[in-house]
Parts: sequence; structure tokens; C-alpha cells
Amino acid sequence: MTQTYASVILKKGKEKSLENFHPWIFSGAIAQKPENLQDGDPVYVLSSTKEILATGIFHYSSIAIRVLAFKKVCFDADFWKLKIEEALQLRRDLNLVNSTHTNAYRLIHGEGDGLSGLIIDVYDKHIVMQAHVQGMFNFRNKIAKALHSVLQPEVIYDKSEETFFKNNESRLLHGNALDGVVKENDLQFYVNWGEGQKTGFFNDQRDNRKLLQSYCQGKSVVNLFAYSGGFSVYALAAGAAKVDSVDSSSKAKLWAEKNVELNNLKNHRFFCEDVFQFIKNFEAEYDVWIVDPPAFAKRIDTIKNAMIGYRNLNTSVLKKAKRGSIIFTFSCSQAIDKELFRKLIFQSAKQAMRQVKILHQLSQPADHPVSVYHPEGEYLKGLVLYVS
Repeated sequence: MTQTYASVILKKGKEKSLENFHPWIFSGAIAQKPENLQDGDPVYVLSSTKEILATGIFHYSSIAIRVLAFKKVCFDADFWKLKIEEALQLRRDLNLVNSTHTNAYRLIHGEGDGLSGLIIDVYDKHIVMQAHVQGMFNFRNKIAKALHSVLQPEVIYDKSEETFFKNNESRLLHGNALDGVVKENDLQFYVNWGEGQKTGFFNDQRDNRKLLQSYCQGKSVVNLFAYSGGFSVYALAAGAAKVDSVDSSSKAKLWAEKNVELNNLKNHRFFCEDVFQFIKNFEAEYDVWIVDPPAFAKRIDTIKNAMIGYRNLNTSVLKKAKRGSIIFTFSCSQAIDKELFRKLIFQSAKQAMRQVKILHQLSQPADHPVSVYHPEGEYLKGLVLYVS
């Protein structure tokens, strides 16, 4: 049986973004839509001359349609299975599937894998999916079925937004585990997808954590916004003389200390306190700093406040950092692009009256791909700085 969807007609001239394969259609581009259209409904996208250009999911928001195919398709079992198989093949090509060194990676990275609004992370035999829009959540059972068919996981856990769940729907779509231990670059990490941030762990910093190791032997290191201590474990494993982790979360403290113990490491302290207060009050001197805050800007209309936050944070660090310090500083706010982030670091350096050199420009790893047609997908920005 062939599935048919409601049609949304674009205003004349608004087809340009689809011709450029951009997966977002904004509400202002829509000329006509059915009155009974529900949030999350699949739709065909039609030009002003009624030609079908794409198939997507409709939402009552500024991004009104998230395009999943630039043609007429049906979101049936075969569609989801093919998308997951294509994404898995890329991770095979990246030597992440069945690796003896790393068994935690991102399988679906939203627009980068042609599935806007969906994130799927693999933690060994466990899969955590996260829908950021209602339409993706509506397909969660079909997606889970496709994941089970392709990967045969022990667990499929749904970490989607709380507001999507109704009628006591379970987050566990298969299996029953809420946590586990994974391997990344031969180091072990405890991941709690039931209670942790995002899907439980930050796979997007894998390559940057590895780079950090080349700067840590014999050094004193501080990891700000440490969460479960990913950077801290890498620093200790590289032979850091001491590592201090700082985060306001008591659960993060528990998990970070567990990760240090899992890898039989020592010389670690965890300060469970506000990062800004820690920077203001601490007296120790550090050779290496990791500054990896949560997203200060999750929407375009919050950029101004986010800019102030990043600038103030990095200014505080640069004022405290001793001469010769190495600073790994990041922004994971999609609304702050890499040019703006670099400008903010310039402003911070000027305010702190420090001479600063850029040693590396960092981004997300290859299992977080960015579509050439959707540059907004490059959300993680980082700079390695030398303070002279």
C-alpha cells in the first residue's frame, strides 16, 4: 500500500534553498498548507507551480519543514533501514565499526546523515537515540526496528525531549540497561545514558581529547566544565603530574572519579563547584587548561548573551593563566560560528592584555559529518592557544 502525505506549497521563488539541497524550509517560505496539519506530520513540499520537490516533516516553528529526501518518498521501513545502513557504512569506512580501540561513536548526526532532527549514538552493544523534533519522535518505533535489524543491539534507549513522551511511553525500546562501560582510544569510560547529559557521553571530543595528550606529560592540568572527566582521563593517561576537574554537578563528580578508577589512574582531584567561582578563587597554577562549557546559545536569538558569556569566561581564564600555558577552549553553540568564536577569543585576549598564539583550530570528528549544503552542522569549534 502506497502512503500519501499532505502537501505544502511554497511561495514563488522560495524553491532556491531546495535547489541548493538545504534541508530546512522556514515558515516564511510557505504559501499554503492544509488547515488540519499536525505538528510532526510528514509532508510533500511543492513549488508554486505544484511540482513535488521534496518530502519532509512539518513543525509549527521557525524551521517549518525538515527535509529528509529531495524527491517524493515514503517514510516506510525500507526508508529508515537504508538511511541507517548508509550511515553505518560511513562509520565502517572510518574504522569505527568493530574497532578494537574504540566502540563508542555517532551513527546518525542529523543533517549530516540526511536525518534532520535525529541523533543516534552507539555505545558498544547499546544504542541511544535522541529526537529533537516531534516528527522524528513520531517515527521512533520504526527507527528502532531498523536499528535492531541492522545492528542487533542489546539495548535501544530513547533520550528524546521529555515533552514528547505521553501515556507512560517507555524510553527503553529494546533491552533494559541504563548504563555501561565503553572504550575510546583504549581508555575506558562509564556512560550513563539514563541520567547523563545529551546521550550520556561526548563522542564529539574524541579527537580533541587525543590531541590534548601531546601537551600533558609532566604537566599540571585543569579541566573546567569537566562533566564525567573525559579530558581529565586522557591527560592522566598521558602522564600529567596532576589533574583537577571542575563541575557543579555531584553526579559528574561521581562519574569522573569512576572513570579515573576504571583506568587505574591517580593524581586527580574533583572540585564540585561553580566554574566561574573556581576561577575567581583558586590559587594553584596550571600548565594546561581545558575550557569546554555547555552551549551558551541554543537559538539564534540568544547569540548576544552567549557572546558575553564566552568572552567573560575566556577573559577570566586568560587573566589567570601563567605565561607558557596551553589552553584548549571550545564552543558547542551552533549559533556561534567559527569566525565569531575566534573573534570572541581575540576580544578576550585584548581584555586580559595577554599575547596569545593559535596553535590548532579544532572541530568535531568525522563521525559527526557536516553536509556541504548545511554548514550549520559544524557546531563544535575549538582553539588551542599558547599564552606568552
